[in-house]
Amino acid sequence: MTFIRFAVAARDEHSDQQQGVFQALYTLKHVGGLLPHEEGWFQEITRWFNANLAPPSRMAWSSRPNAPKRAISWLKLSATEHVTRMRDLVTLLEHKDVAVEEFRTDKPGYIVYEDDHQIAAIPFTTETF
Repeated sequence: MTFIRFAVAARDEHSDQQQGVFQALYTLKHVGGLLPHEEGWFQEITRWFNANLAPPSRMAWSSRPNAPKRAISWLKLSATEHVTRMRDLVTLLEHKDVAVEEFRTDKPGYIVYEDDHQIAAIPFTTETF
């Protein structure tokens, strides 16, 4: 199975991997980098994801409460509507001059969570995704 992820250059403090699109957009929103109509559109897509994609119940290797959350999220390539909407968010970031990389892999790492649309995986190595 192939998985897809979109990420920016900024690093996530938990996973030590490149930040995902949502983190990048929330950062941009926090610093006032989105116009009102862009912020409204981002909120609309966020609501869609909240209704159609469960947050991973596990992001750590261990089930201990304080275990480091090192997993990163990947969409399944078969989740076509999710991927399409994620590409819409990528377009917004690129419009704001934020470079976004697309990663595809069949081996995302140690899978700690999976549902019909996504996985959360801890990378096998320190390779950046």
